[in-house]
Amino acid sequence: MALLTAMIKTLMAALLVLAALVLPGQAASFSMKRGLNLDQWTTWPGEEKWSDRQAIMPYPEWRKFLNDNDLKALKSAGFDFLRMPVDPSPFLSGETLALRDGLYASVLDSVRMVNRAGLKVIVDMHLIPSGSSRKIGMGEVMGDPKTFEAYVEMVRRMARTLADEDPRQVAFEPMNEPVVDCDADGTSFWPERQQRLFAAARSSATKLTLILTGACYSNAASLAKIDPKAIPDDNIIWTFHTYDPFLLTHQGATWAGDFIPYVTGLPYPLSAVPRAQLEAALDTIRARIKAEAPWARQSGLLAYLDEQVASMDTDEELLETMNAPFTRVEAWAKANGIRPENITLGEFGMIRQEYGNAQVMPAEYRAAYIRDVIARAEAHGFSWSVWSYGGAFGIVEAFDGDKAEPDVMDAIKSLH
Repeated sequence: MALLTAMIKTLMAALLVLAALVLPGQAASFSMKRGLNLDQWTTWPGEEKWSDRQAIMPYPEWRKFLNDNDLKALKSAGFDFLRMPVDPSPFLSGETLALRDGLYASVLDSVRMVNRAGLKVIVDMHLIPSGSSRKIGMGEVMGDPKTFEAYVEMVRRMARTLADEDPRQVAFEPMNEPVVDCDADGTSFWPERQQRLFAAARSSATKLTLILTGACYSNAASLAKIDPKAIPDDNIIWTFHTYDPFLLTHQGATWAGDFIPYVTGLPYPLSAVPRAQLEAALDTIRARIKAEAPWARQSGLLAYLDEQVASMDTDEELLETMNAPFTRVEAWAKANGIRPENITLGEFGMIRQEYGNAQVMPAEYRAAYIRDVIARAEAHGFSWSVWSYGGAFGIVEAFDGDKAEPDVMDAIKSLH
């Protein structure tokens, strides 16, 4: 009997090892190629209005602006899927208790609306920072164990809401860009927390593909620190985001740290204009830093500007900067037996205009950047979804119902 027990244990151990080796190489039930992120928040009301059905429904917010024909136009443009950000905070707020069932039902309606337009959809739980208009954001979910537990339960219920949808048409992303483990080691908290979110989602939705990520804003280096064998499931797609080089993609963004708001007027690539014109643009940025930045920060900001420019001063250096996330993720995938089609570039893009700022990024630079990133993703066999439909990074719309310049969409349509 003892011998039989030992043999069974050995066989079970061998099967587990085999599963760990085989499972990551299998294809997910959800497949995709070219996608677009829908908007997250443009006119979103503050939490004090979340109990008002008229203010918060239908959900998510894009439903107030886009109709079936708008979605069908995206299908015609060459997209095969949409990544649909869903703000989780209302599901965690006491203000929405009476409307909670309706919020989940409205997300499901939105999923079906996208599918009816002939597009697949990723439901992306997309936390943003808390602030004056909301009590719960990424910081609270990551910093307070009780709030994290509430988030896990929300993920469980959202997965249950989606569970009966066609797994070839719908996928579920339990958390966008976790802001945690941004230190050098980078594996302190996120692996265990992601396993909790995975277990909650998978227990409720056994057939849906789940989209999982690395820590620290879903950057490539953080994904490369994840051990995918810790989640033995063959129905996973792994995601990373890149906005490199940040100096060029986020020009003028007031929310992106204390350096980027001073930076506007740089071309993509830097070699797109004569050197004298580039130097004039850099001198304008330096003058702005000297005039507006706190005195104690000025020398550091100026040095950082010079360092960033030096890192992409030639097209070869820029190429190396932009290639780095892709080569890192590819090496990680190969080392772990993950197929390229089970990797997606979930976000990339270039700012068009910061809200309230007169500076508009020339459309030809945006089109060139997005075309270059798409080429890298597709060369590696990764699917992709550009950020985003409208707003500061909008490729279809700008602000207040205005249309974005057609250059980026024309570049995407040319991929047919």
